[in-house]
Amino acid sequence: MNSHNQELYFHVGLGKTASTFLQSRFFPKLRGIHYTPSNIYRFFPKIVKKGEHNRYLFSREFDRQFYTETEKIAKLSADTHIIIILRRHDSWIASQYRRYVKNGGKQNFNHFIDLENDHGAWKQKDLYFFPMLDFIKDHFTKKPLVLFHEDLKLNSEKFLDRISNYLNAEYSIADINLKPKHSAYSDHQLRLVKKFSPINKDKETHYSNRIITFIVYRSKWLINHLVLYGANLIPKSKSETLVDANHQKRVAEFYQEDWQKCIEFAQKYSA
Repeated sequence: MNSHNQELYFHVGLGKTASTFLQSRFFPKLRGIHYTPSNIYRFFPKIVKKGEHNRYLFSREFDRQFYTETEKIAKLSADTHIIIILRRHDSWIASQYRRYVKNGGKQNFNHFIDLENDHGAWKQKDLYFFPMLDFIKDHFTKKPLVLFHEDLKLNSEKFLDRISNYLNAEYSIADINLKPKHSAYSDHQLRLVKKFSPINKDKETHYSNRIITFIVYRSKWLINHLVLYGANLIPKSKSETLVDANHQKRVAEFYQEDWQKCIEFAQKYSA
């Protein structure tokens, strides 16, 4: 329970929905609310208990940890205001897949999210967003702010205004760098990483010695990035696509009902 009666706001993701942009370029520029950087997010119960500020904003992108982590927030204070940003399933999982490949994943896209047998690195249940919204509605007393990633691209200022209004905070659009935070790696680079990287995210080895684990991981990480940057020196091939368009379309169709429920929830319950 929040004994200090502060106003608490938590941005709970999802990942790959401009979270890094918000955390580094927008939230720190807000006036009238104290933003706690995401790298010390895990200390939020102690920070709130310390009570140095009346209004707090925390941010951390949850994906498969959503329910576990959001329940911790609810136990701290059911009166917390929740911000969540959703992205259409097919676009979102394609972006997650690119990150997975960049980090050493070896599965093909149609195996990464397996719509037939559910044997992929990501499970079908991990892409159902509406139960997340239902969880927020059941565990918190305040109306959440539900936003859609696509709207940020259409009108970034309007998107940011909705967040600042929800937070009852102010900002100047002139202070915000709206350029993408990270330039995306090309499919060509990622295909070569998938083929040649010594990292296999699906078969990671964990050593009992932390120092050995760190040295092995950093060595592979370095080689992984050498492949990424060296890929630009290798002629591109058009014979293979990283994200199969037909499978991505099937993902959209598979989760169409869930997406529609999310839209209706936002229209009915979102602040």
